[in-house]
Amino acid sequence: MKTPLITALCASLALGACATISNSRINPFNWFGGSEEVAMVSPDGKPADTRQLVSQVTVLVLEKMPGGVIVRATGLPPVQGFWDAELVARPVEDGKLTYDFRVFPPIIATNVSTPRSREVTVATYISDIKLAGVREITVQGAANARASRR
Repeated sequence: MKTPLITALCASLALGACATISNSRINPFNWFGGSEEVAMVSPDGKPADTRQLVSQVTVLVLEKMPGGVIVRATGLPPVQGFWDAELVARPVEDGKLTYDFRVFPPIIATNVSTPRSREVTVATYISDIKLAGVREITVQGAANARASRR
């Protein structure tokens, strides 16, 4: 009685594992398989950022930390569901460090709802070494920009 039960249990476990292992990264036959479409690379060698600027930057706060500063910005997109927000740095020009507040739009149509429910907050850390020649930090959206000066 024990042998058929153990055999049936082992067979069901092995059969169940076939589907998960065949699609996993553990299976060496899935390594370097087919190709996939990737983002185009801009002339300067960096991938092109397809995210759009947030509609409005509402809050910019610089918080001092040991060895640097945390730049925290809150943006207000037009509707709910914006995702993958990031502060994308531009090159430093004349002691001014500028960040673009970039986000992906929602995949499906979403509600407008209240401003509080649409807010997107993002932050980045800047070391003292990068801040050495910087006098002003600006975060910009599509409609406005906010800046903080030393």
